[in-house]
Amino acid sequence: MLSADFLNLGRDIEMVNNSEADWFHLDIMDGRFVPNISYGMSIISQMKKAAKKTFDVHLMIVEPEKYFEEFKKAGADILTVHYEASTHLHRSIQAIKALGMKAGVSLNPHTPVSVLEDVIADIDLVLIMSVNPGFGGQKFIQQALQKITKVKAMINAAGSNTLIEVDGGVTLENAPALVAAGCDALVAGNTVFSAPDPVEMIKKLKQVGK
Repeated sequence: MLSADFLNLGRDIEMVNNSEADWFHLDIMDGRFVPNISYGMSIISQMKKAAKKTFDVHLMIVEPEKYFEEFKKAGADILTVHYEASTHLHRSIQAIKALGMKAGVSLNPHTPVSVLEDVIADIDLVLIMSVNPGFGGQKFIQQALQKITKVKAMINAAGSNTLIEVDGGVTLENAPALVAAGCDALVAGNTVFSAPDPVEMIKKLKQVGK
């Protein structure tokens, strides 16, 4: 939703409600972990009143563990923290689950997937950043494809049901390769909201790999 028109946010939420999209992906930025500031709990809680689908909340903030309960109250269904921002990652994962949310872990482009080996069976989602986090509309980093393949192998080896999500520079052109590598969920902000017909673009993305 970072690429939505915030002057017409209700309209764009309704568009997603009426599309084939499965989730609302909400990027939370604090200006410290990433060089940008987006929105917080008050906006999410207002969006939740109109939204009819899962809230997939991606925390790009320092000390995320301070705010888990507040994001739960605001309406988060899935809460993803960054490995790079979590000093006690296992504790954070357990705390998120204890609040009744699904727990995700995100990796920046420079972070190897091997850091997830000891928690892969505990998390519901791995979010691979295919751009440097902070701004929408960036160019896709090709190395993400190899990371998806490695994470998929790790998940299979652990016998886990963890989903793989990719965020950043996702287009109709690279979506087939992402799905083929093992990606389960595509975050496509600029690609969707800049399209002449966003609902049709979502439909096309959903057909990839079928």
